Amino acid sequence: MSLFLEKVAAEGYTYYNITIVGYVFIVLLGIVGFGILGYFVNTDGKVKMSVKQLTVSALCLALAFVMSNLKLFKLPMGGSVTVFSMFFITFIGYLYGPRVSLSAAFAYGLLQMVVDPYIISIPQLLCDYILAFGALGISGFFYGKKNSLIKGYLAGIFGRFLFSTLSGIVFFADYAPEGMNPVVYSAAYNGSYIAAEGALTIIVLLIPAVRNALNIIRREANEKNLKQSVSTT
Repeated sequence: MSLFLEKVAAEGYTYYNITIVGYVFIVLLGIVGFGILGYFVNTDGKVKMSVKQLTVSALCLALAFVMSNLKLFKLPMGGSVTVFSMFFITFIGYLYGPRVSLSAAFAYGLLQMVVDPYIISIPQLLCDYILAFGALGISGFFYGKKNSLIKGYLAGIFGRFLFSTLSGIVFFADYAPEGMNPVVYSAAYNGSYIAAEGALTIIVLLIPAVRNALNIIRREANEKNLKQSVSTT
């Protein structure tokens, strides 16, 4: 583990920082991950991601990353309510379906791990970053369904909640107050900031003008619809 992670002991706690080799490994992991996902056919029937899909997804990733640093409040042991950062990842699923959304969510998890890591073990790293943030990509499975924008968002953040709660139960149970069940503590802790951001986001999404604007963006970002509109004009 010392090749990828460097052990740090401070104030009675032990955690790990990512080494230079570890950063290189993360980059390679991202490339391999995208390569594997590239073999799956997306909802538009295409095997490869188009330039437009990559460009729009990269823009959403950039917005999500910027918004993730605009914290309304931050909890003492990780987790924070941000300005709609999770929405921009789930929005990719609304635009392009599961393959692209899972790819983007995977990349977002790696980005969060590189920028603001808190690592105590490899399994915890996978649960908190790869699986928890990657679960936001579940939104893509609601592509084309009625009310897919809101349903996909709720499914994505619920997936993140499940993995974050699992991490709290398995790896951070010692932080639970004395006499309190670690399952209840972890669910309440992680649910507090995820539900708060989720509620704020849903309120905004229910505004008709916002929904209309997002639908326009979807039409403009969807190459299939653009081609159909061109052929009929």
